[in-house]
Amino acid sequence: QVQLVESGGGLVQPGGSLRLSCAASGFSFSSYAMRWYRQAPGKERESIATIARAYGSTDYADSVKGRFTISRDNAKNMVYLQMNSLKPEDTAVYYCNAVRSVPWAWGQGTQVTVSS
Repeated sequence: QVQLVESGGGLVQPGGSLRLSCAASGFSFSSYAMRWYRQAPGKERESIATIARAYGSTDYADSVKGRFTISRDNAKNMVYLQMNSLKPEDTAVYYCNAVRSVPWAWGQGTQVTVSS
């Protein structure tokens, strides 16, 4: 049974930082590229950061490039998102998933709120 459990969200002031974690289980983690998504209220879920299966190749949406860093630990089946210089427009629920034609069932996500 595939499980994706996101954590690390919270309330942070503009300019602050957070580190999100995603614990994956039930599938061959190292066989898949992994991706972070976010969904803001009233908006569609969007892809923001992708990391390849190995060697750490990454890609970012323009909205987070230079501020967010995705990483993974294949030994622990974990993927991370370091978020710096946070802005109010980063407020959303953040999710992780494998890169595949049909995503695994979504986890509960972790809420990030950027507000003063």
